[in-house]
Amino acid sequence: MGREVRGGLATFLAMSYIIVLNPLIIGANADSTGHFLGGGTEPNFAMIAAATSLISGVLTILMGIIGKFPMAVSSSLGLSAFITYGIVMLPGMTWADAMGLVVIEGVILLILVLTGFRSAIFNAVPAPLKVAISVGIGLFIALIGMMNAGFIQNSGGAGLELGVGGFVFGWPLLIFLIALFALFVMWTANVRGAILYSIVGATVVAMTVESVMRIGPRTNADGDVINEYGWDLNVPSLDKDWLQAPDLSLLGEFNLLGSWESVGLVAATLLVFTLLLANFFDLLGTMVGVSNTGNIKDENGDIPYSKRIMVSDALGTIGGGAGGTSVNSGFIESTVGVGDGARTGLANVVTGLLFLVTIVLAPLAELIPTEAASATLVLVGFLMMQQITRIDWKDMEIAIPAFMTVVMMPFSYSITNGIGAGFITFVLIKVLRGKVREVHPLMYLTAALFMLYFISGPIQDGLGVS
Repeated sequence: MGREVRGGLATFLAMSYIIVLNPLIIGANADSTGHFLGGGTEPNFAMIAAATSLISGVLTILMGIIGKFPMAVSSSLGLSAFITYGIVMLPGMTWADAMGLVVIEGVILLILVLTGFRSAIFNAVPAPLKVAISVGIGLFIALIGMMNAGFIQNSGGAGLELGVGGFVFGWPLLIFLIALFALFVMWTANVRGAILYSIVGATVVAMTVESVMRIGPRTNADGDVINEYGWDLNVPSLDKDWLQAPDLSLLGEFNLLGSWESVGLVAATLLVFTLLLANFFDLLGTMVGVSNTGNIKDENGDIPYSKRIMVSDALGTIGGGAGGTSVNSGFIESTVGVGDGARTGLANVVTGLLFLVTIVLAPLAELIPTEAASATLVLVGFLMMQQITRIDWKDMEIAIPAFMTVVMMPFSYSITNGIGAGFITFVLIKVLRGKVREVHPLMYLTAALFMLYFISGPIQDGLGVS
């Protein structure tokens, strides 16, 4: 039980940034009518943060009870960004209409799970590709951790670079490196709770540094860089109003069929399909990653209660749309808790309760700097990379699709793109080599859907819907 509690706490600390980041993504941009999420003419970040905490807490506990799996649930950053920049900007579309699309997508997802179609697709995927998905996610989340900490940055036209201008400098980056190497040393010494100790210890050091040096944030409220060596997201300072009355008025702010009237049947269908496919395979990748990290498998090598996990995830999507917090799905940061010992749904209950606490203590999440938590993602990336030896790299027919899966995730910054690239490559190689019968029929279907997914943007442009 102690291990589950510790793992649940570690997962919460690793993903608590969502309480701050989700409002910044879906709350800072108006829809096509000029209104922000919640219906106002000004952003309301506190309202979105409270709703994010509530919905994340309830759905994470639901996953723990129903799915019995240590995978926390919260707002998907990728799909939140897609909704913000690809849906609500369409002429006539409102935030309520967009959340209605999310609810519809969740209902369709639930039907696919209950009919067994989603599980059938999961079981149709060759085992080496499942391993490749996990390895690719490992590279992806290691990159996320390094970029969140500012250790790797986007230099613009030149692509990625080390630190600022190719140099490692600044207190926040030093905090990240201290946390990272302390974690490496503790892990090699088999220290129990190393991940949790790393996050908490780095946060304490960061608070001390900030209280003395007064470093401040990296960017201002408009997103402009004001201090290249400042804290990236959260400033670890106690100078905050810790107790706030929660504003939960965002709940229920969705219009189920408004999108059909706003952008038309064809456009709305394409948008639902895009959400569905991305959500569908993001969960697949996350499930595999969490399962492989903790070796959570039955005697046949399958994930226990996989159908119940998928039902919980579909309910999460419906709940996220109904709660106005975007698509809610399994979080890959759950591998942090699993890496620290979580193996059952009890860890989820702990994580969910901590989310519920932050409804009234939302600023508490702002206390943990991204630089302190990001080191754990790098370690978990290493742990997931270790599985790469389970792929037969001498079998070119599986090695090449596995390679495409692994590299496309970090290179395109998308789990879904990596899975799609691997599936399509696998099917094309088999077909062009005349080995049609070696491919499961559902792999043909999913490869075709991914092809459609990859060209859905131009199709929407051609139809005048984006």
